[in-house]
Amino acid sequence: MKKRHKYIFVTGGVMSGVGKGIATSSIGTLLSARGFGVNLVKVDPYLNVDAGTMNPTEHGEVFVLNSGLETDQDMGNYERFLNRDLTSDDYITSGMVYKHVIDKERALEYGGRFVDADHIREEIVRRIEHGA
Repeated sequence: MKKRHKYIFVTGGVMSGVGKGIATSSIGTLLSARGFGVNLVKVDPYLNVDAGTMNPTEHGEVFVLNSGLETDQDMGNYERFLNRDLTSDDYITSGMVYKHVIDKERALEYGGRFVDADHIREEIVRRIEHGA
């Protein structure tokens, strides 16, 4: 039997620093303490491929994963609260998604078919499910 996953989405406006990351970390910690397997995935809507080139006064500090990926500072909270390292699979930006779809298109992995918003949606779902 395939293991079913449950998802909790913590969303908010475009304003940083209002507590979405701490709330997510806290929910994850509480569920983990109750015996649930928990993984936290950070999804950022910006088109940057990672947080490394973003202005820290505009976006906040960068947190670097063991893989070397430069991520949002919430990833550091997620690691500390869950007491384990997260991977680059646990961090998604719109830029990463678009870049992956375009790279696949350039490698003819879509068989010459046109690429549209459905491919973007499918890639987002694939990444979230992979993180689970």
